[in-house]
Amino acid sequence: MTRRGLCGGIALTLTIACAGCDGGGTPTSPTENPGTVGATITIGTNGVVSPKEVTVTPGSRVTFVNSHNAPHEMTSDPHPEHSLCPSVNQVGHLAVGQSRTSGNLNTPGVCTYHDHMNDTNINLKGTIRIQ
Repeated sequence: MTRRGLCGGIALTLTIACAGCDGGGTPTSPTENPGTVGATITIGTNGVVSPKEVTVTPGSRVTFVNSHNAPHEMTSDPHPEHSLCPSVNQVGHLAVGQSRTSGNLNTPGVCTYHDHMNDTNINLKGTIRIQ
């Protein structure tokens, strides 16, 4: 390889390696407004979501906490498409003791959700109002 080809390859490698840095050597994430957590919904030890209904402002997120002794997979209605509120689908699988937060709920309206693994259980269904 020629000196010019070698140097060009090194420069390209350094450019790619540093593309994700903020100048201090720390990798950065995409700049996305994470929104504020507007509500927390807990799946209790009894396997029931509480509160069943929450209201948040546009741009907020909702945190789901699994305090039950079984895993759950929280997704938006309808089942199985999960198309009503795709931001809720970001919660997804919740292991025992785990909590996860939805994406930003930007559009005013009503989002209903359920546990994908137990979609007919009314104890695992609820409503998020965005207003």
